[in-house]
Amino acid sequence: MKSIVTQFTLTLFTAAAVCGAQPDDHLVFKGTKGPGLGKHIVLISGDEEYRSEQAMPMLGELLAEKHGFTCTVLFSLDEKGHVAPKAQGSLSYSESLDSADLIMMSIRFRNWDDESMERFHNAYLRGTPMVALRTTNHGFKFPADSKWAKYSYNAKADTGWKGGFGMHLFGMTWIKHHGKHKKEGCRSEVEEANKDHEILNGVDTIFVESDVYTAKPPETVDVLLRGIVTETLESDSKAVEGKKNEPTQPIAWTVLHKNDDGKTNKVFNTTMGAASDLDDENLRRLVVNGTYWALDLPVPKKADATPPSKYKPSFYGHLKSSTKKKPKEFIPGKRRRK
Repeated sequence: MKSIVTQFTLTLFTAAAVCGAQPDDHLVFKGTKGPGLGKHIVLISGDEEYRSEQAMPMLGELLAEKHGFTCTVLFSLDEKGHVAPKAQGSLSYSESLDSADLIMMSIRFRNWDDESMERFHNAYLRGTPMVALRTTNHGFKFPADSKWAKYSYNAKADTGWKGGFGMHLFGMTWIKHHGKHKKEGCRSEVEEANKDHEILNGVDTIFVESDVYTAKPPETVDVLLRGIVTETLESDSKAVEGKKNEPTQPIAWTVLHKNDDGKTNKVFNTTMGAASDLDDENLRRLVVNGTYWALDLPVPKKADATPPSKYKPSFYGHLKSSTKKKPKEFIPGKRRRK
């Protein structure tokens, strides 16, 4: 049962968000109408390259204003409270995980404090559905002697989770880039066996600027999309000829994962998801659909995937330092593409 204190705290913050104010260390977008009304989604940003600190606020606002979900967006912060993706041990306002109906993540190599990890682990054990973008399959990196070592992307078999959280839950951890990084793009193709899956409702061909990952999920998952490696990052570029696309790699799939407490986590995973990837309307719709599916809500025939505010994401690339911006400065429409 969700604690009264947690619910009351969330209510205070969502009320502040409606009035135009925002908390110092996270963002809240309150849904007021739509199928998602009454559901709380926690979106976690935290990677050094793919600009999740830009993508997750946009997705949170979209899911709230167009679909009714109340969305809390969390960040990695430095000691001054600025968004700092390289602060791998930081997770702001992890208390929100206690009341999460779904967790959406775009993270890499995180090593959060014990309190935050306990909250995340408890959410996992209670069967919380998850939507995982891009690097989340290698989302954690802890020392071998850490109590959370099994979460690490390179966890050994003796931890109980060989390959870490990504392999254990999504069926994949980090392997390598299949396409040439920053040179070859990705165009989706539907997995014929699952062409009628509801997550694909209204989703046309997706093109993204991030390259295809090598992916070898187990046969127990349902692959929805595969990625054609393209010659360039232009949307009309041709497929790379030769063995690189023979076969094409899985880029989106679903998992029904039975955890150690006997609960089932419904998971939608995609290796796409850089902030600039989400310029693509069909990728946004895919993520929205995956959210509905994971929450056992009827998936719209063609979900509204238009960002409520102007979305101008940066092209991906490694950050060398803090952004020197507070979370509220990442509210959609408040920044410009560089």
